[in-house]
This record gives sequence, C-alpha cells and structure tokens, in this order.
Amino acid sequence: MPRAMLDYTKTILQKVSFDAKLFARELEKAAKRLLPNELEELKIWLHKYIYDKPELQQSLILLKV
Repeated sequence: MPRAMLDYTKTILQKVSFDAKLFARELEKAAKRLLPNELEELKIWLHKYIYDKPELQQSLILLKV
C-alpha cells in the first residue's frame, strides 16, 4: 500500500509539472504524507525528473535537499 502512495505522488507531480507553483504545492503535500523512506526515494526520483527543468529546480528547497 505505501508503495502505491509513492507512485501516485510521482504521477501527480508529472501531471502538474507545467506549473511551478502547483508543482511546489503538490510536493509540499507529498512531504507531509509520505513515510521517511518513501521521501528519500522521492528525492532521488525528483533529481532525475527535474534535471532538465530549471523552472522546477527551486522546488527542491521544500524537501530540504
């Protein structure tokens, strides 16, 4: 079940990545509801996903990376 929440979060983040503010808001929600080990996995995924999206890179601050 917890894995499903992580996958769902990734899907939502991909769908809202067209808007940096919306992306940041969804990332904040994810940080509150994911387990610590899932959050670490999300951070790794985020680094890869936003590598070529400079408008989203400032959202990493929300996760205190």
